[in-house]
Amino acid sequence: MGAIVGLLAGTGILLILLGSTGPRVAATQREGRLQRLIDRAGLERIRPASVIAVSVGGALLAAVVALAVSGVVVVGVLAAIAVGSIPYVVLRRRAAARVRSLRGSWPDAVDVLASSVRAGLSLPEAVADLGERGPEPLRPAFARFATEYRATGSFALALEVLQDSMRDPVADRVVIALGIAREVGGSDLGRVLSTLSEFLREDARTRGEIEARQSWTVNGARIAVAAPWITLALLCTRPEAMAAYSTSLGAVILLGAALLSVVAYRVMIAIGRLPDEPRVMA
Repeated sequence: MGAIVGLLAGTGILLILLGSTGPRVAATQREGRLQRLIDRAGLERIRPASVIAVSVGGALLAAVVALAVSGVVVVGVLAAIAVGSIPYVVLRRRAAARVRSLRGSWPDAVDVLASSVRAGLSLPEAVADLGERGPEPLRPAFARFATEYRATGSFALALEVLQDSMRDPVADRVVIALGIAREVGGSDLGRVLSTLSEFLREDARTRGEIEARQSWTVNGARIAVAAPWITLALLCTRPEAMAAYSTSLGAVILLGAALLSVVAYRVMIAIGRLPDEPRVMA
């Protein structure tokens, strides 16, 4: 019990010191990166402070439970780090899933747009119509475009609202193409949109095939990292094993194993990860 109280008190003092003496610029940069991750995940209502609070609270709870079960301080610290990173992992997975969903929806959206233009609608009307007839994942963004266009009458400003709400590399390319089409005009607009749709569909299909083939690398990395720590969790039920890890040598072994697990996992993920597509209008 004394170890638990000491850990909680030390964590609280560390947080106070970091909050009072830490560089404000670094904190702002971290919040900026977290906000961009939240935006990519499509969770506009969630603030970075909420994610940080959930992470810190979960870490403290995990530390208390791990210490109560094992009685080993190092196990409590490692459990706090693992649980505290869960919100960030969830955000990254949601952001990746949203990117895949949007990438698959854009070709259909451009097809609908081309059909509307051929049917006689003006380009702004055709884009606004996607808020009702476009693919489901894209409808909220195009609905905001329609609201902005009706309020201001400016196609360029409405495109900026669309691009800002999507925060997606494919959306940037489509916005640029629409802006150029609006400026240039002409009878080839339908052909340009059809070509853009074919390009986006081919790009999404190729990237999806590569991601499917490389998924075994990611899954293998996760299994390889999780297996020894599941074994350690089972060992926590044996007093003799916990007595061994309570020594200084045991703590060094646990910390070294944790460091090697993190490094190996990051290397495996880097091998299996496709490069992120840069945003054109970031």
